[in-house]
Amino acid sequence: MRENWIEVLTGAIVLVVAAAFVVFATSGGTSASRDNYELTASFTSVEGISVGTDVRMAGVKIGSVTSMELNPTTFRADVSMAVAETFELPDDSTVLISSEGLLGGNFVEVQPGGSPFNLEAGDEIVDTQSSVSLITLLLRFVGGDE
Repeated sequence: MRENWIEVLTGAIVLVVAAAFVVFATSGGTSASRDNYELTASFTSVEGISVGTDVRMAGVKIGSVTSMELNPTTFRADVSMAVAETFELPDDSTVLISSEGLLGGNFVEVQPGGSPFNLEAGDEIVDTQSSVSLITLLLRFVGGDE
C-alpha cells in the first residue's frame, strides 16, 4: 500500500514539472517580442543565416532575424531584425554576418558606431558586410588569387 502512494506521488511530481516546462516554453517568446524594435539591412549574400538567427553585439544576443527576402530591384537580400528596446544603436552602426568558427553556425553581428544619433524603429542599417564563403576563401588561397 505504501509503495502505491510513493508511485502516485512521484507521478504527480513528474506531471507538475512537465507542466511547468510547457508554461515556461510557451510564455518565453511572447513577452520578449513586445519589447523589440525592427531594423532592416541589405546584404549581397545571407548564406548561413535564416529566420531566427541571433543578432549579437559584443557576443551578447540582442535580437533575432525576423524575415529575409530577395529584393527584385537590387537583387540583394533584405533582412529584418528585431532588436531589444534596451539597446539603442547609433545610426552609423555596422552589421555583418559572422561565424562562430569553422564548425559553428553564423550569426548577425552589430558593431556600434560613434554617432550621437540613434536608429529608430523601421530604420535601415546601410553599412553591411555579407557572409564570406569558406570554400571561396580556400580556393583563393590555393589558387594564389589576392
